[in-house]
Amino acid sequence: MTNSNSVKLTSLSSKGGCGCKIGPADLAQVLRGLPPTLPNPNLLVGLDTSDDAGVYRLNDELAIVQTVDFFTPIVDDPYSFGQVAAANAISDIYAMGGKPLTALNIVAFPISKLDKQVLTDILRGAGDKLKEAGATLVGGHSIDDNEPKFGLAVTGLVHPDKVRTNAGAKPGDKLILTKPIGVGILTTSIKRDLLTEEEIAHVTKVMSTLNKIASETMESYDVHACTDVTGFGLLGHASEMSKGSNTGLRIHHAQVPILPRVKELAETGAVPGGTKNNFAHLQGDVTFPETMDRIDQWILCDAVTSGGLLISVAGVEADALLSDLLDAGVEAAIIGEVTEENPGHIVVI
Repeated sequence: MTNSNSVKLTSLSSKGGCGCKIGPADLAQVLRGLPPTLPNPNLLVGLDTSDDAGVYRLNDELAIVQTVDFFTPIVDDPYSFGQVAAANAISDIYAMGGKPLTALNIVAFPISKLDKQVLTDILRGAGDKLKEAGATLVGGHSIDDNEPKFGLAVTGLVHPDKVRTNAGAKPGDKLILTKPIGVGILTTSIKRDLLTEEEIAHVTKVMSTLNKIASETMESYDVHACTDVTGFGLLGHASEMSKGSNTGLRIHHAQVPILPRVKELAETGAVPGGTKNNFAHLQGDVTFPETMDRIDQWILCDAVTSGGLLISVAGVEADALLSDLLDAGVEAAIIGEVTEENPGHIVVI
């Protein structure tokens, strides 16, 4: 029996390293086989634009935002895993411009093989993160499973006229990213015992940080589109924004914030399969500089867990929004712009 102080949760996961989503190409093939959903005038955001969450209008003043996310352990500390999973699930609400209201736990756990305290600590971590977000836990569901998995279904509120989707970017907008990337490579490195305790603590803090401040800070600005950067990586989610908005995007590679040692560790082979799948899926949708090596290309596609927001804001307001984000302690950077040229395509420079 393992206790919560010594369990190596990532070793129990066959996919441990990035909590990767099913690849967009495979998912698209699955969804194509489903019948269309019934049209509903109150469904403001559904499946059409691959957005972060669904939005359903209740009345002229109120809409609900709904999302669900769960994955296998990507860190070994149970409490931290709970915090990261909660922050990751809540992030979709923030990306849509909403405020989290309630949550349901989703648990798969080998209850006869691991100390029950491990699960207690996971739930405690998630509960503390929900309190920080101002959301209320209202229940959940659990199953006995050989591989631990955890996440939440989250409901939030938003005014119907203030919904932020990934499909409204406009030429002339600037792109702001609110967290550094490279998380997938670092969490894969955790499983391979390649990180120091300090480095583990750093990447865990990045993942467990809510996008609450970033979302609230952008409320007073002319934000045209927003998405959170998760399993499909920076370029994968940027591509969804580009296609949904029918615009081109230009990403300045040197301006993208990247966590320490990411390239070094990637060069040792600590690149998750989800990252390589993202890269393969984007062939034809992204143009990289001829001088850019494959590792740097993979990093821009790295499968992220609980990443930051990618914000498309009116160009004239970008510097002011960035300043406010930095003043609020958000590790943000302007990483590119929206263009009229090459709609649906990304150019990395």
